[in-house]
Amino acid sequence: MRKLFRFHGGIVLEGHKQMSLQHPIITGEIPRQLVHALHQHIGEAAYPIVDVGDHVLTGQMIAQADGFVSAPVHAGSSGTVVAIEDRPIAHPSGLQGPCIVIETDGDDKWIDIDDEVEDYKRMDASHLRNLVRDAGIVGLGGAGFPSFIKLNPGKNASINTLILNGAECEPYISCDAALLLARPREIIDGLMVIRHALQAKQCLVGIEDNKPAAIKALKAALTSQEKTIIDVVTIPTLYPAGSEKQLIKTLTGISLAAKQLPIHHGIVCHNVGTAAAVGHAIRKNRPLVSRIVTVTGDAIDKPGNYDVRLGTPMINLLQQAELQSYKMERLIMGGPMMGFEISDLNSPVLKTTNCLLTITEEQLPLNNHAMPCIRCGECNRVCPANLLPQQLYWHARARDLEQVQNYNLFDCIECGCCTYVCPSHIPLVQYYRFAKTAIWAQEQDRKKSDHARERHEFNQYRTERKKLEKEAARRKKQAQLKKSDTDEVAAALARVSAKKSENAHKNETKLEKG
Repeated sequence: MRKLFRFHGGIVLEGHKQMSLQHPIITGEIPRQLVHALHQHIGEAAYPIVDVGDHVLTGQMIAQADGFVSAPVHAGSSGTVVAIEDRPIAHPSGLQGPCIVIETDGDDKWIDIDDEVEDYKRMDASHLRNLVRDAGIVGLGGAGFPSFIKLNPGKNASINTLILNGAECEPYISCDAALLLARPREIIDGLMVIRHALQAKQCLVGIEDNKPAAIKALKAALTSQEKTIIDVVTIPTLYPAGSEKQLIKTLTGISLAAKQLPIHHGIVCHNVGTAAAVGHAIRKNRPLVSRIVTVTGDAIDKPGNYDVRLGTPMINLLQQAELQSYKMERLIMGGPMMGFEISDLNSPVLKTTNCLLTITEEQLPLNNHAMPCIRCGECNRVCPANLLPQQLYWHARARDLEQVQNYNLFDCIECGCCTYVCPSHIPLVQYYRFAKTAIWAQEQDRKKSDHARERHEFNQYRTERKKLEKEAARRKKQAQLKKSDTDEVAAALARVSAKKSENAHKNETKLEKG
């Protein structure tokens, strides 16, 4: 038995996961139109490399990565590009974003894929990373960080521990559990590829103890040799045990300080879904065109986990899951703790869409208005980041942006534990998000101001430099003119002197002859 450690805080929540685990993974229907958002990950949005009217094939790259922290986008099915325009996308702001719209042809014809796959064990780490990047793989646990970056620890870094996150701690979400149950071999194959790329010494897979069937399935899929490398660890069911820092603490006992990354301790974390996608990319030459999405809630008659093509409008997926629209009050992308409301059901499924949760009127919390803080300290007790939520709240409310940073605001993972236990019904996380947004905006304004100041100073410097250059040129010209005048006088004197010498010589010659 592996020794486990306890992170600070956390809460025990009812899982509601069996609702969507009653059936095997269901294949999602390919809709008439796929809407591929160009920004589906942390970092810069991809840019289109197709035009309206182009015919594309399933798996074809339609948008190229733009910059280092970016990932390409691939066609979810074959068809014709009918628009490249702004469309509603799943985002807390509710704003639209640039999308490539494909009218599917019903053939679902794939690009030509080489059946002969190179043995990943013979590939160097750089080649592996490029293949993962070209496949458009990002973190499928919800964060969406481009996966190839995590496969590049740096020249001097040594990876001791590779952690695969199968905790899936938030209520209702069960896409990882479904993947562990139905396709454990795909996860293991991807894990072995990642391990090779990182040369990790040990591999840990953390799964909460409320998923005994998933744990059993993964262990059964391991070969005898893999069992010496991979340790499947059962961890206590405690929200948010699946958050990266908390999972690292649970499995290794290491607490990451503010602004520290796992790599600083020789640790890399990936999600189990991400591992399966890496396995597909390297072992089957398949880019990321689909993902498993949990569709659940009391307004769904056929809850389950659907293997959905990216770009599928959410309304199509909800209809396949037999949505009873008259029951649904809200649609949440993600779980009830960290998810956000979807304002337009035509928003497409993204790489980061792990769950669509329908909320009914019965599930809606009472419209309790926020009351004054009674300083009970419950928020401090449950905070997994070991922060002081009460102080953060006061300073965020007062818009004291310097003080909230002094209280390590950016260590807040926005898990919602503090809001959940607050007896005064204060929406604490909303205050923290507001403060973060205000700080980011302030930082952007500062950068713009610094940039404007630098440009102004450079213009002043350039103007002064031109003035000095002109003055130097004038002086040089004057010096040249003065030198020229001096040279002319000297030449004239030399000529006069020569003439005198010549005349004197002539006179001497005449006297000698006379």
